[in-house]
Amino acid sequence: MATITRFEDLEIWQKARTLSQEIFKYIQEGGFKRDYKLIEQINAASGSIMDNIAEGFERSSRLEFINFLTYAKGSTGEVKSQLIRAVDRNYLDPGKFSYFYGSADALTKQITSFIGYLNKSNIKGQKFKNR
Repeated sequence: MATITRFEDLEIWQKARTLSQEIFKYIQEGGFKRDYKLIEQINAASGSIMDNIAEGFERSSRLEFINFLTYAKGSTGEVKSQLIRAVDRNYLDPGKFSYFYGSADALTKQITSFIGYLNKSNIKGQKFKNR
């Protein structure tokens, strides 16, 4: 397995980016009406997933990365909850809800799996490599 040197190469970051882009596009099309608070919350939470993955990666420490992955996982849960509110308010049709929720749920599972992998790894990260 090749060593990943850029967060942009992480599959979970790429999927988080796609989810954030798709949600943003949908809310810009007026799907959320004028519920500006929910628009702001779901936009911020979906962006937070990819941002926390990136920030954790750039910390150059396995344990800090794991910590930030748990934040990303929490933000994914936040997005799923906001999607439920959106469908309850009829801002999302059931098909679109299933698509977005399924994407977020799959991302949660991938982040959880990656955390498990990192927890079993002996790699310390660049920050503590010579300590």
